Amino acid sequence: MNIGIIGSGNIGGTLATLLTATGHDVMLANSRGPDSLRETVEGNDRLQAGTASEAAQFGEVVMEAIPLKAIPGLPTDDLEGKILVSAANYYPDRDGQIDLGGLSQTGWVAQQVPGARVVKAFNTIWFRHLAERGDTTKPEDERRAILLAGDDEEAKATVADLIRELGFAPVDTGTLEESTRQEPGQPLYNADVTGAEARRQLSS
Repeated sequence: MNIGIIGSGNIGGTLATLLTATGHDVMLANSRGPDSLRETVEGNDRLQAGTASEAAQFGEVVMEAIPLKAIPGLPTDDLEGKILVSAANYYPDRDGQIDLGGLSQTGWVAQQVPGARVVKAFNTIWFRHLAERGDTTKPEDERRAILLAGDDEEAKATVADLIRELGFAPVDTGTLEESTRQEPGQPLYNADVTGAEARRQLSS
């Protein structure tokens, strides 16, 4: 699968490494431009650098791992019809005050990119756990949980399969409206729990 990643920081960079290792072709982009990623992509035949627009066009699935305040700058036209995985979290101290209009954080993201099929995922895991905790040899219930949410069931299923490929347990928290359960400050945010433990907490 071709995957575009917008944001080359801890989460975006780690995902690029993991996804290419599992056989996907990845285009990585950041706000500083492709030249800044030369060393990152060097030696990895499945990884290339591009602009945000190029990464969005390249990917069958596109992942964003950028501050919430940067979401309005995403290439909306290039994301039309694409699965957009949002790992953004809202931190007012970093992002400033953003009027979410009563929406969940990722509901607001979807409003900014109205043509995309938005799935919230990879926002509740420390990048070192993402890099080190995936284990495809374990039963799914025993793997480290990665939460996801969205309104498009087919898009969620695609993202869940990617999570499984990386050796984690996808745990569905519901719709974009219900994705508040995986936002900062909630019990499961950054919780180091297995798939079984996460599902128990969500059902209690």
